[in-house]
Order: sequence, then structure tokens, then C-alpha cells
Amino acid sequence: MGVHTFLSWVVCGLVVGLMARLLVPGWHRFGLLRTVVLGIVGSFVGGFLYWLIRGEPGEPFSLSGNAWHGWVTAVIGAVLVLWAYGTLYPKRWYQ
Repeated sequence: MGVHTFLSWVVCGLVVGLMARLLVPGWHRFGLLRTVVLGIVGSFVGGFLYWLIRGEPGEPFSLSGNAWHGWVTAVIGAVLVLWAYGTLYPKRWYQ
């Protein structure tokens, strides 16, 4: 994996993670690194759900006009991951 590929994963993960944080209500107490990981994991979850429904792999991240469904499924997957994270690790009063 080259530097270009790594940086594209980080940027895409950041965009997807930020979108998920905007869509899920409440305060999310974590920084940019966890947001990037959230976006990347959410992309895998969204891609897996797409594969379960359609039975075929989805289009990888790209900026072409035909790849919008990949971004949508990635954001949906990240929202599900963020919701699960908030359920498993609820905010405690001493944080």
C-alpha cells in the first residue's frame, strides 16, 4: 500500500466519519483519529450490508459521478457503527 492509497483512506474515512457524527444526535466525545477509524469501519460495514442486499460488491470510493451509492452506504454503515458505539459505551457522569 502506497502513501497515496493510505492518504485516500484517511481522507475518505474522515469525510464519512464527520458525516456520521453530524447525522447521529448527541455529543460524541472523541477526536479526529477515532472519527477516521469510525469512517473506515463504517465503510466496511456499509459495503458488507450492500453486499448482503445486492449480492455483488459495490463500487469502491471514487469521485466519479456513478459512485454516489458507495458514499451513501459508507455513511449509513458509519451511522450504525456510531450508534452501536454509543450504546456499548454510554456517556458516564464522570467523563
